Amino acid sequence: MKKILVVDDSALMRRVLCDIINSDKRFQVQDRAVNGVEALDLLSRKTYDAVVLDVNMPQMNGLELLKELNKRKITAKVMMASTDTREGAKTTLDALELGALDFVHKPNNAMDCRTDVFKDKLLGILAAVADSNPAPAGKAFSIEDAKKSRKVVELVSRHASAVAGNKVVALASSTGGPKALQSVIPRLPKNLKAPVVVVQHMPAGFTASLAERLDSLSEVRVKEAAEGDVLEAGTVYIARGGKHLNIRTEMGRYSIYYTDQPTREGVKPCANYMYESLRDSRYDQVVCVVMTGMGADGTEGIKHLKEKKKIHVIAQEASTCAVYGMPKSVVTAGLSNQIVPLDQIAQEIIMNVGVK
Repeated sequence: MKKILVVDDSALMRRVLCDIINSDKRFQVQDRAVNGVEALDLLSRKTYDAVVLDVNMPQMNGLELLKELNKRKITAKVMMASTDTREGAKTTLDALELGALDFVHKPNNAMDCRTDVFKDKLLGILAAVADSNPAPAGKAFSIEDAKKSRKVVELVSRHASAVAGNKVVALASSTGGPKALQSVIPRLPKNLKAPVVVVQHMPAGFTASLAERLDSLSEVRVKEAAEGDVLEAGTVYIARGGKHLNIRTEMGRYSIYYTDQPTREGVKPCANYMYESLRDSRYDQVVCVVMTGMGADGTEGIKHLKEKKKIHVIAQEASTCAVYGMPKSVVTAGLSNQIVPLDQIAQEIIMNVGVK
């Protein structure tokens, strides 16, 4: 049984969260804390399988606690549960950068927390976080890190200028993805010879903030993909949360279009649709990248894509994944051409698609 720490300043909300967690035989709430100070004291002395953490609390809030854990090099597997997370996409991304693995939007009133939809969401994310590889405590990726990492990229790029062909990069990620993407996208050079399309499992309202943050760290242009966007080399397109991203081929040009089909693999956007939409494209090769995340999204789509297109599949290596679900599924299906650690994914993308 997994031991859980719940941190929330509302007595009613603590009670509701604890009831939901204890109702699942996989988990048991071991301790409760009313703010970051109490939580820090507990985390200094005890180990938990997962921490459910509120953002807004007196004395020490959730973000301050995450910073303190990093400073003291205390490892904890944290998921955010906060009413802030919907409007406060920036706050959520800050939390993910500081080491939280995932988040759930907590309804404003406790009654709405008792719905099956919220309960299932909370328990699903908690299970992934509890089973994840603990992220090493440390600082968030910065512009300075991006500059340093580009030195490696420049060396790789010199060898990549001879790569021929019209290609596209299609990347899928989920739990642990927002932080992992900061180790990939800022390492791509602006003269990359291919467009990059990314499906990161996130709800509506968060993907625009994710794109802005990655854009601020990167040489390549990063944007939330809009309906009708024509794919251009050296640009990264992040799928909008809550819709399925597809790529349409018309008159030798490739453009983004969204569909509102039901969730698939339990997610929306789903990478399977992105991969399948490339089956009829005229790209010489699709470079598929599958990164950290729970479940198996991407595998079925890549399988279908391979029936009609030349593909090259890069899977993230297990020990560098927060959750080794999606890459494992691709590897187990025998679809991967390369299995590489997170900090080498960018250079493998560059070697495969080339630079102008």
